[in-house]
Amino acid sequence: MQEDDPQPHPFPEQALPPWRRAVIKVGSSLLTDGRGELGRHNAAALAGLIARFRDQGREVLLVSSGAVAAGRGLMAQRRGGMIQRQALASLGQTPMLALWQDLIDEPVAQVLLSHDDLRNRRRYLNAQATLQELLHHGALPIVNENDTVAVDELKLGDNDNLAAAVATLVDADVLLIATDIHGLYSGHPGRDPSARPLPLVKCITPEVMAMASGGAGRLGTGGMATKLEAASKAAAAGIDTALFCGHDPRALGALADDRLLGTRIPAHGPRLLARKLWLRHQPASRNRVRIDDGACQALASRGASLLPGGVTGVEGDFSSRAVVDLVSEQGRRIGRGLVQYHASDLQRIAGCHSEEIEDVLGFHNGDTVIRRDDLVLFDQAAATH
Repeated sequence: MQEDDPQPHPFPEQALPPWRRAVIKVGSSLLTDGRGELGRHNAAALAGLIARFRDQGREVLLVSSGAVAAGRGLMAQRRGGMIQRQALASLGQTPMLALWQDLIDEPVAQVLLSHDDLRNRRRYLNAQATLQELLHHGALPIVNENDTVAVDELKLGDNDNLAAAVATLVDADVLLIATDIHGLYSGHPGRDPSARPLPLVKCITPEVMAMASGGAGRLGTGGMATKLEAASKAAAAGIDTALFCGHDPRALGALADDRLLGTRIPAHGPRLLARKLWLRHQPASRNRVRIDDGACQALASRGASLLPGGVTGVEGDFSSRAVVDLVSEQGRRIGRGLVQYHASDLQRIAGCHSEEIEDVLGFHNGDTVIRRDDLVLFDQAAATH
């Protein structure tokens, strides 16, 4: 897999932390030949890397793009709207899976996920159990967004962020994102002669995101920015991320030996509890509960539950135990949680003391709107300002 090259690699070699389970994300630019047709060369090299990992007794899940791009190669008409993109995704799933199955000795298993699968707790746990069972039987799960029917995902979704969600879903140790460049640079390496490689990014700041400005390739739906978004989500879940070039033999050879030629984004602190992981990585909800500054302060600094007295407004029509986003009076999304009361009931008790709930509603689901165990904050510092 490794080839001699007289030119020094732009990224220094660094050690990867020990890992047992990885999610590998491969984008469309690595799986096509530039004309919309699936290509074997890069896929074969990545399949060889996966085989090395599995020979080492490790577990791998693959988040693979390429279905829409492959579908384009099967249709004479290349332009169209959302409906055609859904048709392209449906057409392209079979050849994309066939490509991987032809390159992998063990059986591959298609798993299609949508935002609803990640939002609904029961479906989330079912998806988790299915993936765990597939790994137990030695299959290679190949995960993709359910583009064929999920309109919102095609508008807003990308497989980088899906890979981060899958990594948290299966409690992976590392997220490996294969790119078409060597890693993250301080600027666009093709446009900025002073751009320097960044082998280690300890925190995804606005300044780091600015370095990733620029779109995806012609066949892709993401770019470096979405990869950094995914890395930030993985880091918050206690999962390291590595960005590497998926068509660089030296980078692939190094990974097989637990070395990285690319960019590493380390985990930020310990892993969250499973329920809080699930809540943190839910897609943004249209159901919102607006809370006052005092409630923001109590949640962030005292680890409190949300009481009805801190609620100032309710948006959406949701049931008890639904996922809602918490929004400050200034409009910042500060957290997410499982609400104890229906939207219409919550509107009636907003601003009330907990002991008034039963008098107002005629029943009592508890003193809190959201219990602390059912709540996760996105940024505690932001919640207090």
